[in-house]
Amino acid sequence: MSSQSSPVRTWSLRVLGAAIMVVLVLLSWVVLRRLDDHQQQPTPSIPPDPLPVASAPPDPGVEPPAVHVLPADAPPRPPEDRPQGQLTGWSRSMSDELNIPEAALEAYGYAASVLEVTEPTCGLTWTVLAGIGAVESGHGRYGGADLDETGRPSTPIRGMPLDGREGIKTIHDTDDGVLDGDEVYDRAVGPLQFIPTTWNRWAVDADADGAADPDDIDDAALAAGNYLCDSAGDLREPQQYWKALLEYNASEEYGQQVLNHADYYGGRSHRLIGAERSRPLGND
Repeated sequence: MSSQSSPVRTWSLRVLGAAIMVVLVLLSWVVLRRLDDHQQQPTPSIPPDPLPVASAPPDPGVEPPAVHVLPADAPPRPPEDRPQGQLTGWSRSMSDELNIPEAALEAYGYAASVLEVTEPTCGLTWTVLAGIGAVESGHGRYGGADLDETGRPSTPIRGMPLDGREGIKTIHDTDDGVLDGDEVYDRAVGPLQFIPTTWNRWAVDADADGAADPDDIDDAALAAGNYLCDSAGDLREPQQYWKALLEYNASEEYGQQVLNHADYYGGRSHRLIGAERSRPLGND
């Protein structure tokens, strides 16, 4: 065989080389484009760990706008018409930066608004409920769950069996497993982790969907608010705050974690709204 390349072979190699160069250029463009797109994607703010230690009461945060509070005997309505949806604009303005789902913020804000009417001397703010939601279940996202737009986790959230193991009290089944799925021991249920006996006392249908459900963060937030307000006086007073939180969970460490989260959310919400108001017009 001749050691010299034929013209056809030389031409073929040149075409192949050019094709390879084109492919490499295209691949480089795709990679750079994806990197650029990734860099432009908003990243939710993650609270610092550990959070600054706060003192009671926590920052009340940016107050939700006025809403129409449904009466307790309001007729059932579709889930998409939940009254908490009145706070969509308010929640959307803070959701990403606070790393709280919009539906959860709406639930906390609406519950606080309801309690301003029903328990005006309680002084409960949405930030306290948000602090509880953060510590109990990451606002309904524990175990990889997602919170849908109606306030329900994609998978049920259940606590450990209250079976008396070290550090856990013993509570034998009280609900035949109806709420928690456990017919031997009780378990905490839902985004705000109600045990069945407590839920049965404070159950409320906060979104008028026809059912009081601890897995629904709308219902759980208002039930938690009612429970806290009944447990103490004015939660804006440090002693009353602690009295209520220790009634909800008899752990000072727990109460401090809730307080730290609540104060962070409150302070951050003021800075967010302040930054939005100071942004130059036309600078989107």
